[in-house]
Amino acid sequence: MIVVLLVVAAVVALVIQADRDALRQGRRESVVAAQAFANAPGVDEALLSRDPSAVLQPRAEAARKRTGVDFVVAMSTDGIRYTYPYPEEIGKKFVGTIKPALEGRTVIEQAGGPPLPAGKGIAVQAVVPVTDSHGKVVGLVSAGITVTNVTQRWMPQLPIILVSGAFALALATTGTTLISRRLRRQTHGLAPAELARMYEHHDAVLHSVREGVLIVDADGRLVLANDEAQRLLGLRSDALGRPVRELGLPEQLTQVLTSPEMVTDEVHLADDRLLAVSKRSTLRDTNRRSNVVTLRDTTELVAVSGRAEVARERLTLLYEAGMRIGTTLDVRRTARELGDVAVPRFADLVTVDLLDAVLRGLEPTAEGWRHLHRAALSGEQSRMPVYPLGEVITFSPDTPQMRTLQEGRGVLEADLRQAHAWQRQDPERTEKALERGLHSLVTVPLLARGVPLGVVNFYRTVDSPAYEQDDLSVAEELGARAAVAIDNARRFAREHATAVTLQRSLLPRGQPEQDALEVAWRYVPAEAGVGGDWFDVIPLPGARVALVMGDVVGHGLHAAATMGRLRTAVHNFSTLDLPVDEVLGYLDDLVVRMDEEEDTDELAEGHEGEGVTGATILYAVYDPVSGACTMARAGHPEPVVVGPDGTVTCPGVPASAPLGLGGYPFETAELHLTEGSQLVLYTDGLVEDRTRDIDVGLERLRRVLGGAGGRTAEETCGMVMDALKPKHPGDDIALLTARTRLFPPSRVAEWDVPSNPAVVPSIRAECREKLREWGLEEVAFTTELILSELTTNAIRYGSPPVKLRLLNGRYLTSEVSDGSSTSPRLRRAATTDEGGRGLFLVAQFAQRWGTRYNRGGKVIWAEQVLHDGASATAAAYTPVDVLLEQFGDPTL
Repeated sequence: MIVVLLVVAAVVALVIQADRDALRQGRRESVVAAQAFANAPGVDEALLSRDPSAVLQPRAEAARKRTGVDFVVAMSTDGIRYTYPYPEEIGKKFVGTIKPALEGRTVIEQAGGPPLPAGKGIAVQAVVPVTDSHGKVVGLVSAGITVTNVTQRWMPQLPIILVSGAFALALATTGTTLISRRLRRQTHGLAPAELARMYEHHDAVLHSVREGVLIVDADGRLVLANDEAQRLLGLRSDALGRPVRELGLPEQLTQVLTSPEMVTDEVHLADDRLLAVSKRSTLRDTNRRSNVVTLRDTTELVAVSGRAEVARERLTLLYEAGMRIGTTLDVRRTARELGDVAVPRFADLVTVDLLDAVLRGLEPTAEGWRHLHRAALSGEQSRMPVYPLGEVITFSPDTPQMRTLQEGRGVLEADLRQAHAWQRQDPERTEKALERGLHSLVTVPLLARGVPLGVVNFYRTVDSPAYEQDDLSVAEELGARAAVAIDNARRFAREHATAVTLQRSLLPRGQPEQDALEVAWRYVPAEAGVGGDWFDVIPLPGARVALVMGDVVGHGLHAAATMGRLRTAVHNFSTLDLPVDEVLGYLDDLVVRMDEEEDTDELAEGHEGEGVTGATILYAVYDPVSGACTMARAGHPEPVVVGPDGTVTCPGVPASAPLGLGGYPFETAELHLTEGSQLVLYTDGLVEDRTRDIDVGLERLRRVLGGAGGRTAEETCGMVMDALKPKHPGDDIALLTARTRLFPPSRVAEWDVPSNPAVVPSIRAECREKLREWGLEEVAFTTELILSELTTNAIRYGSPPVKLRLLNGRYLTSEVSDGSSTSPRLRRAATTDEGGRGLFLVAQFAQRWGTRYNRGGKVIWAEQVLHDGASATAAAYTPVDVLLEQFGDPTL
């Protein structure tokens, strides 16, 4: 035995040493392959390119095949794979340690990962950094070999090792056999003392065990029977040596003892005992076989196993209740799940009655105990006259349901024919139920945090035994588990309703008045919680309209509140009429500040910040006069444009970083939209979910929009939602469709104004003539007054070229542009001042006025509200002489 152990130890040592050498060689090859690929020319530039996978994937596969490793993976500093032998694994998180490599060190480890061409399993892998010309780590490269391939490298040595071990073992076995034979010939077996001791042990064990042992020879005679066998079978003292058939045993048991067949744990009746009989042969290599029979008394075990079976079934029921109750955060569905679990293994009929406050997501109170709503009904309700679903039930004070609510514990009514209080609740209904076999009831309260939510009633019919006291504890446990799930669903319903109400109050409630776009929108909150998706349509001066679509990271009240702050900020920045890229820049600064404030609040409370405030947004401004649409997006999905002929295109808006990262510029794109085009804005919840990749969703969206050029915005919205909306949205969905209109050229008038104040009267005359042509004579005086001030200021204080434009739409808009960036400001002139009253008059007679900047300078605009062709302020004109006195130069 010692020699065998030494041989085995030597073989194992050689195998281990070979495996270690192969593993060490695999590590070296992994490091060499990873460093060679990481230091290859162009790898650092490819990692910083727009599409690293397209450049590096072919090179990585070529390097893998050339070096003999199983994989070469290039990844970002965040561990996102750019290359992998299987393309579907590209873009996923690398499995392994990358932190030391980010610090410039090489990592060698064994780790598991996704499938490889060599198979799935543990791999020896090396992770090395990729640095640019400045020594900065711009990415990582990992190469490795699966342990299976490493093992195959030393497998050729295994036959040699095994043959050597087998040869040594054969020599040892031969020597041991020769020595053993010599010892047996010299000792002639055991010594007498050893034989006596062995017999004493055998006899003591045989007659002390609690299992009967019989030996029956091939002739069917009883050779041996221990004390337990004699007791169980009632054998006489002279039974040894007699045939089994003469022992007076039951016929079935006699047949088992004398037959040649082997049996295992057959149960036979002997007197009043149930015996488990097993039979095996003792002399398998001879013609005269003896059989050994063992007997076990299972009479008490059957009774115990019956009780154990009942307990096992109850534990299984409670386990399934924990798994099947509360799968959703819906109160009524959770109540139905309770009934479905209990029927039919614990009850034939289950009813769940809940307080009205619970169904509405409110905190339950004792005032609502007597009036319960039937929320669930399971089992034999078809043949039982029970209250239907949705029925409001008023229980009497002495009914089992009210008693269980008041006492806070279950109530057992083993025989409903003796439950007089239950019968008085509804005599006619209960009498019919008794006639149809309803006979036993257990009712338990649904308690959560010590507060009753309702009751659950478990009924049994004549097909099932009556409830016992042990069943009451099972019913209470079922009710307790269901109550927790129902209370969670109730609180979720309340919080969800609160968040939905908050978010809907922050979203647009109606379409603003504007002439540029025909808009329609849809908003669908997520089932699991309200998110921060939002949209807006903001009218701007000059008949322009701003379209906004945004998405705040996270769900719940915090996301909704953050969305409200961002929407307010967008309105404020739009009021300033800033360029789209500047609006996104200011929003980015706002989100950064919000994130810093949140971290400060959490640290002040002693908690580390668990999340980062972030958002995506798309901001577009459409000008119906020129048909130009300027837009920019920060991490948001690209919009889709549907032409009047139904062609679907993506305008190619540059993708910028999401809001909240800080310091990144935002790029803009300007496109021309023909009249009747549709601009479709959306959030990622429309095109992406757990079962659908965003690229697949975008392709489906483009297919749905194909041929939608002739539809209205409302029809397009409905069509997209019908085709793409998931049955159970996991994220908020916001969709905005805008159909473009062009401002009629007949309602636009433009003039180039020379840099000479003397031309102002002629310009006023031309404007007066245009207003007469439009039928707006009643607002001519106010308009001339506004244009005089704006044009004079542009000539005196601005820079050429000076232009004047009138827009006759929902409002009458007067615009004066010049080449300077100096903005006028409103002030109250003193009595000694010669000027300063012009803008004051403009502000008084215009509905609103302001300044916006463009590439060529600025535009000063003023809007007048038109009602049936007249200004709202026309009825309250000040006399002409008084107005002209407000000007510094009355001749103008």
